[in-house]
Amino acid sequence: MEVTPEALARFFEVMSPLLDERQRRVLLGASAEMLGRGGQARVTVASGASRSTVIAGMKEVKTGVGPSDRVRAAGAGPKRLVDTQPGLLEALDELVNPETRGNPMSLLRWTSKSVAKLTKDLVRQGYSLSEDTVGRLLKTLGYSLQSPAKVKEGTSHPDRDGQFRYLHARAQEFVAAGQPVISVDTKKKEMVGEYDNGGVEYQPEGEPERVLVHDFVDPTLGRAIPYGVFDETNNEGWVSVGDVADTAEFAVNSIRSWWTNMGQARFPEATKLLITADAGGSNGYRVRAWKTHLARLAAETGLEITVCHYPPGTSKWNRIEHRMFSFITMNWRGRPLTTYRTIIELIAATTTETGLRIRAELDTEFYPTGVKISDAEMAALPLTPHQWHGDWNYTLAA
Repeated sequence: MEVTPEALARFFEVMSPLLDERQRRVLLGASAEMLGRGGQARVTVASGASRSTVIAGMKEVKTGVGPSDRVRAAGAGPKRLVDTQPGLLEALDELVNPETRGNPMSLLRWTSKSVAKLTKDLVRQGYSLSEDTVGRLLKTLGYSLQSPAKVKEGTSHPDRDGQFRYLHARAQEFVAAGQPVISVDTKKKEMVGEYDNGGVEYQPEGEPERVLVHDFVDPTLGRAIPYGVFDETNNEGWVSVGDVADTAEFAVNSIRSWWTNMGQARFPEATKLLITADAGGSNGYRVRAWKTHLARLAAETGLEITVCHYPPGTSKWNRIEHRMFSFITMNWRGRPLTTYRTIIELIAATTTETGLRIRAELDTEFYPTGVKISDAEMAALPLTPHQWHGDWNYTLAA
């Protein structure tokens, strides 16, 4: 009997709180092995655990596991505070939860409360711990401190959480079926030239990189426009760097480049593609040209393309933001982006300990702005809106 993504997620939701760290790891490994091909990805998505944890569990299952009183590996140090002080993690989550900013998928959660204040509140409740420990526990719970500018959302749409759940369910379906799921977005435009890029980098003492005093756009070099595609299953990315305009045609051509150079080889038997995108910009849900060019891509590739947009005002929860773009920014911080070649090389050199790999190329095509799509052209598109928020969720037939 086929196990649905919902049933698998419910299974882990019920079982995980009843098990210790080692038991959860073994359960994840055994489940992935039982599901066979694609089991690792399905378990990772359904359980919310990291891929490394699932892989570690699979290794333990393959080498043989037996009953043991030991939860952690030998040499792992003293017991954790959450074990010696029962209820600590729950108490912390209770304190933070009212100030939570994030989405129901728990991909990224922010808190506006300081670590110092949280520590004092926990000490008042009788717990003994330091601010550093609270910081580590917040990461365990999936929280991180962010600047106020990053958490100010304004008025949220009443179906915001419902859309997140719908998007997450569609992603689970595609992953379980071995179909590609990509997250797309345009990274912040960057000035090309000898400009200060923030951050610091090691240089010989007394010999800092010389940059221009004023940040005026070089009329010859202009601004680089990086459009990214993040393959959630394989932790791989593609970035097309343009120099004309962030148009819908440029965005779709970036997806086309990813499929031609990376996606097709990764998913040779794919018949469908799920794209998760922001609500605005060149790939916004109201942009007619975006849907028109996607229809052409579907016809070219033979892929049925489904698009699920993040609700308005929630672009910071797009996976590509914190799974790819953030690492690109860290990689080139402190280095002037003097040429387009420099930008391409720095993007392509971005890696992480979790295995992120990115390919980047310069897109030299000219993309005109202000192109109008008529009502007749829109009506002719093979576009089917979904029953749930058809403006945000729709499918384009091949």
